[in-house]
Amino acid sequence: MTASKWHILGHRADDNDENAWLELSQHELMPTVIQKVGDQPGDKTAPPPEERLPAIPDELAILPLRGVVVFPLTVVPLTVGQPRSMRLVDDASVGQRIIGLVTSRDAELETPGPHDLYNTGTVAQVLRLFRAPDGTIRLLVQGLARFAVGEFTQTEPYLKSRITPAPELAESGLEVEALVRSVLDQFQRMAELVPSIPGELLASALNVEDPRQLVYALATYIRITVPDAQKVLELDSVTEKLKFLLGIISKEVEVLELGRKIQQDAQGEMEKVQRDYYLREQMKAIQRELGEADEQSVEAEEFRKKVESVGLPEEAAKEAKRELERMAKLPASSAEYGVIRTYLDWLTSLPWNKFTPDNLDVAHARGVLEEDHYGLKDIKERILEFLAVRKLRLERKEEREKMESAPHDFIRREREGVILCFVGPPGVGKTSLGQSIARAMGRKFIRMSLGGVRDEAEIRGHRRTYIGALPGRIMQALRRAESRNPVFMLDEVDKLGADYRGDPSSALLEVLDPEQNREFRDHYLDVPFDLSQVMFVTTANWLDTIPGPLRDRMEILELSSYTESEKLAIAMGYLIPRQTRENGLRPQEVTFTENAVRTLIRNYTREAGVRSLEREIGRVCRKVVTRVAEGTAKELKIDSGDVPEYLGKKKFYYTEEVEERTSTPGVATALAWTPVGGDVMFIEATQMPGGRGFQLTGQLGDVMQESARAALSYVRSKADDFGLPNTFFEKHDIHLHIPAGSQPKDGPSAGVTMATALVSLISGKPVRGDVGMTGEITLRGQVLPIGGVKEKVLAAHRAGLKTVILPRRNEKDLDDVPEEIRKQIKFVFADRVDEVVSAALAQDGKRASKKDAKLRKASVSQKKR
Repeated sequence: MTASKWHILGHRADDNDENAWLELSQHELMPTVIQKVGDQPGDKTAPPPEERLPAIPDELAILPLRGVVVFPLTVVPLTVGQPRSMRLVDDASVGQRIIGLVTSRDAELETPGPHDLYNTGTVAQVLRLFRAPDGTIRLLVQGLARFAVGEFTQTEPYLKSRITPAPELAESGLEVEALVRSVLDQFQRMAELVPSIPGELLASALNVEDPRQLVYALATYIRITVPDAQKVLELDSVTEKLKFLLGIISKEVEVLELGRKIQQDAQGEMEKVQRDYYLREQMKAIQRELGEADEQSVEAEEFRKKVESVGLPEEAAKEAKRELERMAKLPASSAEYGVIRTYLDWLTSLPWNKFTPDNLDVAHARGVLEEDHYGLKDIKERILEFLAVRKLRLERKEEREKMESAPHDFIRREREGVILCFVGPPGVGKTSLGQSIARAMGRKFIRMSLGGVRDEAEIRGHRRTYIGALPGRIMQALRRAESRNPVFMLDEVDKLGADYRGDPSSALLEVLDPEQNREFRDHYLDVPFDLSQVMFVTTANWLDTIPGPLRDRMEILELSSYTESEKLAIAMGYLIPRQTRENGLRPQEVTFTENAVRTLIRNYTREAGVRSLEREIGRVCRKVVTRVAEGTAKELKIDSGDVPEYLGKKKFYYTEEVEERTSTPGVATALAWTPVGGDVMFIEATQMPGGRGFQLTGQLGDVMQESARAALSYVRSKADDFGLPNTFFEKHDIHLHIPAGSQPKDGPSAGVTMATALVSLISGKPVRGDVGMTGEITLRGQVLPIGGVKEKVLAAHRAGLKTVILPRRNEKDLDDVPEEIRKQIKFVFADRVDEVVSAALAQDGKRASKKDAKLRKASVSQKKR
């Protein structure tokens, strides 16, 4: 039923090939692939010799082919194995042995029908027939001419169809000749790349005169897909056939050349490796004869000397020697050799016994800290305490070692390091303080930013089983510092992350524990390293995001916001000189008055630290640089009135804003704590017709919403005491809003402010414009203590508030507030909400209204200007 090509001249073979038949077919096929089949002398099965092609009938038996296309003017072996195809061959073996060969579109189809075949086939004559022992029939057929498949007249027992001859267009000329030469050139290149191509085939192809015959002969031999082979058969023009075949052969030549290049490169690489190996072995033999050591032995000896000289602890030395013995037994070209070499390099380059001698002069340290930072009294005292303790311990070490009650092992295991955590808003000098500590102590400084770190391996390193593994960033930093006792700053410890790769904050538990870090094990090194003499300093903006166990291992030192006087001193002593130098100015070319700096602080910055202040000073300096460069000025003195000329209109209106907004009943000023320092916050309440509705807006958290409801409940329960109408809540809805709605807000400390705003709204009495308040409220009207008192008081001072209402239990926290601030603000301590309301509400509503009108008039006139 179907047929497929044998493995003759490079084509696929079917099972059960007969060697005799194959040899005979190859012998018969070789001269007839290119030449027309003539008489076969001595062959009784061959058709009688004729001078022309046999007559082709109008109806032919169709033999479907699978995976092969037979072309005219070629001789091809076929295997027939299905019953209906064997029946067709038996019937066709009588007479002229003419059959039609048509290829199936789907090579996997077992019994293709009329619709599964292509529309163009080849008339073929059976030259030889051989019945194999396996029951199949082997044929040798010669293609005679093309035909177009017409109507199928029979499907059983085998296919029969009417056919129409489809002769190709005979063409000649220069184009055809050029295409023939190009095809032959490409075929010659292919023959050079494929040694299996017989020389006889190449010689026969070069002697072919008929272009059509050349196309069919080469298409029969080369590697080609069935659709492409069918297209070669179906093209009518010989020119088109040559062009299409040329493209196929050219592509095959490119693939073969690329394959040869790849093979040559691979073989060259193998030869290079072998050559290097032989040369290396010869070098070893020569060195042995000369009594010299080879390069690998020299490297191993260098590592052995390093291991002995760096003073490794017992366990680390044992591990280093074990790895050194392994490395000595491995060839230098192996991958494991490089891994061990890198490990030993890391192990021997760490500062196991390298120390930086501490400068324990307390007076010198005090001078350095005062020189670098203004204020920060508590921080400076703690550093000086550390130096004093260390100095005293070193001076009395011999005395303590003589004490019978203090064994030498205990003295050796005393804690040496200290772990500090600086917590405060941005811009107050946390990071730069670490550098000052290192300079004061004479130690090396290392800074490692932890912001966004999510992989535990960043702290503890990767195990050596991973490709490209390295120690963690702590061991890498110690190697760069070349010191065992540096000041190590872990910046932004509150911004550590965690994901599927591990929790870096948990890995820091061992690093920041004085009881454990003397035997810190990095995953890569896998030997203990003593971190107890490292002075760890961490920084954070707030403590809430730091896990409790990690926070418990650190000594917390809070850095609060700077006061106006502190900012003034920092600007005059540090920021202005630095910006003058960085902008290329001489000190006499620009000077700032204190009033000018105060104007910058009050009207152009609103921050806890001094970063924005330094930026504004830098802007002024750059304006001055421009004038100096242009030659329009030589020396400039910046006063308060000159600042708007350089920086434009002021950005912040503290006092005016508070007074203007609180002049309307229902608005109160709250004091809030944020990670970037304290701030003022306005609570706004309004009423509308309705019935007991209460709406909250401003992106409030759950705790803050509960505080608002508690305030409303308390005000409703005490309406008579506050002189409020009893029917107000039944006829009105209340809307409580906190501006800056894009910023999330939460916490209980605004409870008293909400209650005051509600009383002000209902009573029609405005809240005093110079009053700020904070405190948690209960349903019984008690005022509970809150946190962040210092930051909130500083924010009130920056906003120009004159009175601050605090819970009475927070009175002790005022000790942290600078004395100069305490003198400028009146503090009211309250136990109950009614005390807060009494102190906050204006006593004369008419006078407040007049003041409100006056402020609005001034605001309008300012806008017109």
